[in-house]
Amino acid sequence: MLPKINNMVVLAALAGALSLPRICAADTEFSTGSSDPLIQYINEQITQTWEDNEVEPSEVASDAEWLRRVYLDIIGRIPSAEEVDEFLNDSSETKRSVTIDELLAHPDYVRNFTEVWTNLLIGRNTPDGTSRPGMQKFLRESFARNRPWNEIVYDLVTAEGHFEENGAVNFILAQLQGNANSEDYHVEATAKLTRVLLGMQVQCTQCHDHPFNDWKQNQFWEFNSFLRQTRRIDHERYDAASGQMVDDYSELSYRDFDGPVYYEMRNGLVQVAFPNYLGESFEERGINRREKLGKMMAYEDESQTVARAMVNRTWAHFMGYGFTRPVDDMGPHNTPSHPELLDRLSDEFVKSGYDVKQLIRWICNTNAYNLTSQFGEANEFDNPAAGEVPLFSHMYVKTMTAEQLYDSLLVATNAHASGAGNYERSEQQRMRWMQDYLRIFGGNEDDEPTLFSGSIPQALLMMNGPLVQKAIDAEKGSYLHSVLSNTSFRNDSARIQALFVSSLGRLPSRNEITQIKKLMQLSRDPLTAYQDLYWALLNSNEFIVNH
Repeated sequence: MLPKINNMVVLAALAGALSLPRICAADTEFSTGSSDPLIQYINEQITQTWEDNEVEPSEVASDAEWLRRVYLDIIGRIPSAEEVDEFLNDSSETKRSVTIDELLAHPDYVRNFTEVWTNLLIGRNTPDGTSRPGMQKFLRESFARNRPWNEIVYDLVTAEGHFEENGAVNFILAQLQGNANSEDYHVEATAKLTRVLLGMQVQCTQCHDHPFNDWKQNQFWEFNSFLRQTRRIDHERYDAASGQMVDDYSELSYRDFDGPVYYEMRNGLVQVAFPNYLGESFEERGINRREKLGKMMAYEDESQTVARAMVNRTWAHFMGYGFTRPVDDMGPHNTPSHPELLDRLSDEFVKSGYDVKQLIRWICNTNAYNLTSQFGEANEFDNPAAGEVPLFSHMYVKTMTAEQLYDSLLVATNAHASGAGNYERSEQQRMRWMQDYLRIFGGNEDDEPTLFSGSIPQALLMMNGPLVQKAIDAEKGSYLHSVLSNTSFRNDSARIQALFVSSLGRLPSRNEITQIKKLMQLSRDPLTAYQDLYWALLNSNEFIVNH
């Protein structure tokens, strides 16, 4: 079913709302209600950057804009219409801080961060010999218990055993592909471990010294030597139905390796590398090298490299950009945008016991996180997308990930329940649609900072895909049906307002209501007019982006 002409007219009327810059100034007296002194320090550091660069920050985001943002960032979906109404009607001065705490206690926080870190650790396309459910189970239990991040890192680095009984092994299992006797067998694991958990891109030095910074070839192979005692064992079982051997399970196992790693330089000379973690080298024999690496990373590193990497990545998750670009290329060659702030946050993160929820609280309660995404002439040059150093004088727009977009469409429309006879059928329909969104919107877990590229398949899925079509068909169970059949929505204005709140998380302006009513009067069928309006809202830039 192709979009009707009315769709295009309404969509044109709504398009561009977020791209209209305005001159606006931040409220220096603003507070979310949190009294944590570290938040004040963060605010002071960011404010000093504004003053040093003669930038005037944007104003504080409206309650509706901020609520939609914090829901997407913490629990991975937009708020429902009921959640929006409840927040907008709350007059408490501490409601933003309270909402942050409530979202961190919400079951969807665990689900969201499990998805985020599963994609980071093993990718969206599960490699051979890897258990995605096992990886998810480990992360889900860890985030549900709010385990210290250094403990999680230790398990990811040192775990051994069955890929479902000990889900942490899947991080390294996913990287061990190909011939176990090959010199390249541990290369990808070396690159992934240092990049994701340490924020260091040493993979560029596998074959030669880095041409633009101080990373040396030997550093890659010194990290690589920590992993040489590791191998993946794939087990098969007999399948009586097919009469063949089939994959059963994989495990991460220890293997003997005590010597150095040999690598060849560009000039043909062969060098040796022993385990060396950020300058601390050892040549001891008869020890578990991964166990040693895990302890050094998680418990013995005075440079706080693991903490700094996590702080930088978490800041980027919420703010759109980290203190370094890219977020996983930290080191003396890449000066952070706010070095003192990164140092202090990392130090406090360690003092908190590597408390991930506390780190999120600090970031979400800052003035910078609470600014609008709109900007004016006084801060329009604060544009990291154009290569500028981020000043965080306004919120940087982030498009939704595949998971955020899909779950937000369900929250807005209740499409998976539209016309479904029971819960089981509803969930089956949900899973079928989810596969479409992951296939077309999934992208690569390395993409920064967003995944929506505006490709033709993406646009077609949003315009004509089964989920959106189901959302606007007004069958019983859908949100559109409930709006049109509920007597509490007495007139067109109330119904238009309800559709705006459910999709965009805000009330429409008086001008928007007036213009939409005029457009709807052109339709001979009132139902078609409402379907066109909802289609336009769900396909608008304002819905697609996290602002």
